[in-house]
Amino acid sequence: MDTQKKKTAILPVLHMTCASCAVSVESMLKAQPGISSAAVNYANATAVIEYNPAIVSLEDFRKTVQQIGYDLLIDTGNTIENLEHIQQDQTRQLKHRTIWSILLSIPVAIIGMFYMNMPYANYVMWALSTPVILWFGKQFFVNAYKQALHGKANMDTLVALSTAVAYLFSVFNTLNPGYWHSKGIHAHVYFEAASVVIAFILLGKLLEEKAKGNASSAIKKLMGLQPGTVTLIHEGGHTMSIPLEQVNKGDLLLVKPGEKIAVDGIVVSGTSYVDESMLSGEPVAVPKKVQDSVFAGTINQKGSFQFKALKVGAETMLSQIIRTVQEAQGSKAPVQKLVDRIAGIFVPAVIAIALLSFILWYWLGGENGFTHGLLAMVTVLVIACPCTLGLATPTAIMVGVGKGAEQGILIKDAESLELAEKINAVVLDKTGTITAGKPVVTDLQWRDQKDTPSDVLAAMEKLSEHPLANAVVNYFTTSSAKNVTEFRSITGRGASAMVDGKKYYVGNRHLLEDQQITSDELLIHSAEQWASQSKTVIWFADEAKALAVLAIADQVKPSSRAAVQQLQEEGIEVYMLTGDNENTARAIATETGILHYKAEVLPQEKAAFIKALQEQGKTVAMVGDGINDSTALAQANVSIAMGKGSDIAMDVAKMTILSSDLTKIPLAITLSRKTVRTIRQNLFWAFIYNIIGIPLAAGILYPVNGFLLNPMIAGAAMALSSISVVSNSLRLKWIGSK
Repeated sequence: MDTQKKKTAILPVLHMTCASCAVSVESMLKAQPGISSAAVNYANATAVIEYNPAIVSLEDFRKTVQQIGYDLLIDTGNTIENLEHIQQDQTRQLKHRTIWSILLSIPVAIIGMFYMNMPYANYVMWALSTPVILWFGKQFFVNAYKQALHGKANMDTLVALSTAVAYLFSVFNTLNPGYWHSKGIHAHVYFEAASVVIAFILLGKLLEEKAKGNASSAIKKLMGLQPGTVTLIHEGGHTMSIPLEQVNKGDLLLVKPGEKIAVDGIVVSGTSYVDESMLSGEPVAVPKKVQDSVFAGTINQKGSFQFKALKVGAETMLSQIIRTVQEAQGSKAPVQKLVDRIAGIFVPAVIAIALLSFILWYWLGGENGFTHGLLAMVTVLVIACPCTLGLATPTAIMVGVGKGAEQGILIKDAESLELAEKINAVVLDKTGTITAGKPVVTDLQWRDQKDTPSDVLAAMEKLSEHPLANAVVNYFTTSSAKNVTEFRSITGRGASAMVDGKKYYVGNRHLLEDQQITSDELLIHSAEQWASQSKTVIWFADEAKALAVLAIADQVKPSSRAAVQQLQEEGIEVYMLTGDNENTARAIATETGILHYKAEVLPQEKAAFIKALQEQGKTVAMVGDGINDSTALAQANVSIAMGKGSDIAMDVAKMTILSSDLTKIPLAITLSRKTVRTIRQNLFWAFIYNIIGIPLAAGILYPVNGFLLNPMIAGAAMALSSISVVSNSLRLKWIGSK
């Protein structure tokens, strides 16, 4: 398929009731021409489809899945709102069916267990159980029938078969008790088993829906960051409130104190502080002035400003984050592919075991063989739970990805989340990753502390085109403006200028030597000390003598040393790669505690270095922020981009740290380990539940101690198994970073 024509759609799937449903929908979609890949996630009820729009359309997908009883919600511009309404309506209907099923099943169960000999007991139970089976539980039969038409089976098939067999057998025994009496067998009825099973399964699904809703709360929180309306400024200056959907690129928007910023843009007038914690995770508000960028979903503080809309709709950073989280929550971890294969054969295998149980009981069970066989068959069909298997991995992935998003860690797919657990080597780029990537004045020494003409120095640097000049200007923010004349740039040396009739110089040591300007011992000592630390030294002088010396460096981020220490404590080797010189690399490595580093490395050499580590058997994470890191990011097992870096680095990386805080990296690894641990726990309990439950239901203990599992208990156990798996995944929400 031509990769240029591929498109990816994330579509909500409606009416799925178990993991086998997801397998059925996925297999039907994959069979469509024009689809290169399809992944259906039961936990968040979405299908991620990569397709060629020239061959197949979204409507074709919908018709395909409708054939087997499901539906897709096609984007109409208000997909999220429509989906919420549909889900709320479905939950309301499910709640209604569950309550009525329980209310009708309670008297049936009481009569069936304690008052079997009361007059017309069977007929009363028949009357009460019929609406439960045929009305409140009709969806199980409808879905099972649609599946059967296409040669497929799912959870609904198991429920429909078990309850139908129990119900029809009970109706026969109610109307024809003499048939069994003539054979010397009591005509048992199982109305209570059929109705209570339906009630328990509906209750389980209701609780499961609520739990799944909690698991996907990260998306809801992100979507809640978008305001519904914005204030538009017209050419005449008057304002009006319009819906968010009507905002166009180039529109001028007003943001008042306390309001959420609707779209990405650039400030054109006014100043304020903006809470960008949803992007960066940093609690301190960021100052905004003219020409500064603002982002959708961030919250304006006390000031008011106008900004020009540059990115709207799906282009905003918030929309991209939402889409990335959706794709990650919908993606499948490698272990899930195995589980999907098991879920695909699970239902047919259970039906076969149920039939075998009935045959063996009928053949070997003596005078009650038929009754016990029927009971065992029903119980096997009821207790088997593909949902537990299907929910084990995706619910943990959903909560893990959501937890990461809340912490400012954007995880693009489940595979990287699962793989991060195995990381034992982290390679860090220096500039912009370990360091801030922005030169600042770190040290300043004046010749005479009483004579510090900082305003002259700042005024000269304002006119300089040297890349380090801004660092000096920013350092002297409180300096008053000076009138500078005859400013002249001296190539390779610095600059000179006249200020208040006096000549000044700013530049390197060679400039002072060329002008035969004397230097104080204190200044020389400071300059040599800073130079040994690989800092850039700048001299400031008048015509006769040096007045000051400054050191400029790209400062190490406050979080870098702590992050390196945390990684090393976890037994992870930390490497630093930089294109900078040996002295600078050594100084940064010493300051941060990094034991392994390599200087003067070209971009392609970074990728080769990572490959060499991988050949040693290491699982490598690469952390970078620049375009020059993109090849190394692509080579690494797990690629992590710093969110304030280049778009290319973020596109290549599988994880993005939205802030510049390196301590988020050990947090991401910890989150991965806890998520994988939760997946393993879920799968263990899912397999154990089915491995123990199905033989018990078949009556394996009956020859030993006479134990035969009641279908009602089986229905309750099946419901609880799914709830327990989802609840275990939800524990990730409340776990701290350690």
